[in-house]
Amino acid sequence: MTVIEAYLGELRARLDGPASAKRDLLREARDGLDDAADAYRDGGWSEQEAQRRAVADFGPVHLIARDYQAELGMHSGTRTLWKLILGVPMMQLAWEFARKWTFGEWSQLAPTPGWYKYIAQFTHGSVFIVPVLGVIALVSMRWLSRRLDGARLVKTAGVLIGEAVGLNLLSVALLVIATGVIDASRLFLSVPCGILMVLWVVVSVRLALLARRSWRSCATIVA
Repeated sequence: MTVIEAYLGELRARLDGPASAKRDLLREARDGLDDAADAYRDGGWSEQEAQRRAVADFGPVHLIARDYQAELGMHSGTRTLWKLILGVPMMQLAWEFARKWTFGEWSQLAPTPGWYKYIAQFTHGSVFIVPVLGVIALVSMRWLSRRLDGARLVKTAGVLIGEAVGLNLLSVALLVIATGVIDASRLFLSVPCGILMVLWVVVSVRLALLARRSWRSCATIVA
């Protein structure tokens, strides 16, 4: 194994994030190292010494990994926020359309307890609040990127993403649990409604897992 390969292998082992973004960063690092090694070889240095000097110029692997991990964390966080901003309203609109098209008006159902209406209102309100939080998080990340270093920016982004994703997951969980207590059949007013409800839960859990990846990126930077 060459000096550059060993360096890239150690760098790869320290990074955690989306595979495509990680691959792009490692390719960028390899190109930079190869160019530097070529310059040293043209200057008369041996192959091994040229690679050793190129690696030394590039920087200690733990410092490079810290910067790259911050970039991976930002990439992952931005993707999560866009999925949140677009996905949550689309799921709600699709479910409402399916309900009206395949089931009809709510008046067909038996009256619900007063407390359930508050939960339903909270869930419906969060459909609009969550995307707004997502947009605020994106704008804040862009603004803070000019004022914070990579590590602190990723940590702050993790908090913003966690709040938006957490609100969405909480609202969906409350609605599902409360509806199950009253009448579980209401979760499946029709086949399309049932499919969309399951998909909404899956998407919410998926977003939570993506947010967790951003938090894990923060932990990796600290380590």
